[in-house]
Amino acid sequence: MSEGRTLVIFVKAPVAGRVKSRLARTMGAARAAAIYRTLTRTILRAISDPRWRTVLAVAPDDARGQTFAGLWPAGLARRGQGLGDLGERMGRVFRAAPPGPCVIVGSDCPAMTRAHIAAAFRALGRADAVVGPAEDGGYWLIGLKGAPRRPRIFEGVRWSTEHALADTLAGLPKEWRIARIDTLRDIDTEADWRAWSAGRGPSQRSWSAKAGHP
Repeated sequence: MSEGRTLVIFVKAPVAGRVKSRLARTMGAARAAAIYRTLTRTILRAISDPRWRTVLAVAPDDARGQTFAGLWPAGLARRGQGLGDLGERMGRVFRAAPPGPCVIVGSDCPAMTRAHIAAAFRALGRADAVVGPAEDGGYWLIGLKGAPRRPRIFEGVRWSTEHALADTLAGLPKEWRIARIDTLRDIDTEADWRAWSAGRGPSQRSWSAKAGHP
């Protein structure tokens, strides 16, 4: 049973030229889109679980009715991300979530597991927010115990930079208790992709500061 827990996975339509722009610079748009499909499929299989309700937050909004040859499971609830930068879109999702803890992840970190998601929800039992830092200074997960009262909780964050996590933490209410879970590595560059591809299997532990297993 999901017990009021909501996991939201941010996904993009896997269309060449619209996803993984940094990968596309060295590997080409078509290859980058194929890699994005692999990442999305890997993550959906790794973290969907009956212990929480899983929702896809889709971009663009008009792609909600598509499955992309089964990449997006037809049985998963979906909502559009809407317009704005990442902070505006995440804030909108948090405010629209049903009562209870809500965790958001993206589709760039194939090292995440059900154990990581479960740890995030456990952390929200004692904290107001939880983050899963990424090695590049951003984060692969953020969760809140309840809907934020401030409409622009992520205002001023320098997205896609090494400052994203620090900026986000600085913008959260000072009285909040913040928990952290494992530091993982996103796949943004060709080097990231080749390292992950070479390390699939038991050696995947090297992608996490603390190995997590379902």
